[in-house]
Amino acid sequence: QVQLVESGGGSVQSGESLRLSCEASSVTHSAFCIGWFRQTPGKEREGVATVDSGGSTTYADAVKGRFTISRDNAKNTLYLQMNSLKPEDTAMYYCAADFTPSLIPHEDLRECGPYYNGMDTWGKGTLVTISS
Repeated sequence: QVQLVESGGGSVQSGESLRLSCEASSVTHSAFCIGWFRQTPGKEREGVATVDSGGSTTYADAVKGRFTISRDNAKNTLYLQMNSLKPEDTAMYYCAADFTPSLIPHEDLRECGPYYNGMDTWGKGTLVTISS
């Protein structure tokens, strides 16, 4: 089964940048949707950014213009470039993916995005702390 491992988290000051990585192992087929989510104590996970199987990206309003999601299929790695970081970006960041194939060949009615709740594979997270 696919396993996801995040890395790249750390502690930086407001305005600085970080790049998170998520390496996938035992990949047998492309994911319908892959992305980044984050969670702070006392709050539920929220979607940050996603990319679908066709390469289309979607971002949460809070990170638009500052974060960029990308992937390297050859390396089975997902990235999240985070620029102009703010204290409110402090959270545990998780990568996740939906590896379930479409039930209908050549047709998929699912919508990949920060609010998609069909992810079936999750990493353990990497902590990002932004100080003012």
